Amino acid sequence: MGIFRRRSGPGEEPVELSLMLLQGQDMIARLAEAHASWGLGTARQWGLDQRTGVITWTFADKTATAAAQILGSYNPTARSWLWAWANDSILPALSVASETVRDWAVRHGQEALARPKVEADDERADTFSALAVRITRATGFYRGSGGASLPIITFGPVTLTDVDGHTSTFKIEVE
Repeated sequence: MGIFRRRSGPGEEPVELSLMLLQGQDMIARLAEAHASWGLGTARQWGLDQRTGVITWTFADKTATAAAQILGSYNPTARSWLWAWANDSILPALSVASETVRDWAVRHGQEALARPKVEADDERADTFSALAVRITRATGFYRGSGGASLPIITFGPVTLTDVDGHTSTFKIEVE
C-alpha cells in the first residue's frame, strides 16, 4: 500500500489503514457469501437506473432490486480509478458514498483516497473498493461488468420478486 501516506497532526489518533483494508476485504468476502444465497453473481443481466438509484439483477425465476451507490469506476485498459464524486456522468445522488470516502480521507490525511482519478491496476482497484466498503459500512457490494469501465457499486437491502409477484427482502446488518 505504498500510495498511502499519512500526515499526522497533533492530538490525532493514528489511522490503521492496513487494518481497515483487511477489514474491508473481509467485509467484501462475507457480503459476497451472504448475498450468494439469493443469487448475486449468477444473474442473466443487471442494470442500474441512475434516475431512481436502483440496481436490478434479472434471473430466470425472479428479479432482485436494491437502492445503490456508485463508489467509483475502474478501467483496466486505461489502468485508472475514477471516484464517482468526480465523474460528471454519475448523478450526484448516486455518489454520496464516494463523497463519504473522500471526506473521511481528507479528515485522516489519506490523500490517495481523495484524488479524483488515480492510476490503478486490479490490486489497487480492489484496495480502493475494500477501503471504501469499510469506510461506508456497506451492506452489499457489486463489481459491474460489461464495459471498458467497471462500476464499483454498493447497495442496501435487496427486494426479491418471484415471477408470480411474491416479494421478500434480504437484509444484512453490518457490525
